[in-house]
Amino acid sequence: MFFKSFGNDSPVRFVLAFLTLFTVFYYFNILFFGLTSPGNHYNAFLDEHLNYIRTLRYLLLHISAQIINWFGFTAITSEYELLVAGHTIIQLVYSCLGLGIMSFFAAFVLAYPKKIKPKLIFLAAGILSIQILNIVRFVLLALFWTNKKDHLLDHHTIFNIIIYIIIAISLYFWVKHDEKAPIDHATN
Repeated sequence: MFFKSFGNDSPVRFVLAFLTLFTVFYYFNILFFGLTSPGNHYNAFLDEHLNYIRTLRYLLLHISAQIINWFGFTAITSEYELLVAGHTIIQLVYSCLGLGIMSFFAAFVLAYPKKIKPKLIFLAAGILSIQILNIVRFVLLALFWTNKKDHLLDHHTIFNIIIYIIIAISLYFWVKHDEKAPIDHATN
């Protein structure tokens, strides 16, 4: 295979693997979204039985609504929306789900030359953390955001800046973490 021509720790191998994985993950999500949305290439089987995008949206909406209800507000959901009585309604469209951010994170972690177990643990923890931060965003938006047109930055941009800073810091510490066993000075 092409990647094997570079050593396991080669920066070129990492960059090529990262770009390949990111492209595959990112565009697979877009393709799957297209196949499960009514229209030209709609696939009923995928939509009814394997639609992870609808499941993610459902979980994000319902968990956010439950948290809001715990705070004493009244929140209800539909397939795409979260409404808080006396506040605002937010729509969870495809770009709100964090699939692009998760694609970036997963591609980086899987491409990086580390053992598989630390990769899988960090990958699961990172994706879970991304979605927890997404839920916090939805709760805050539902309670405090106004749809004024004079905002300097929209909430997507603000969230993306914050999440990419958090991911960069997390990846930095994960990459710098030494997997080697500590040196036993007693045997020297």
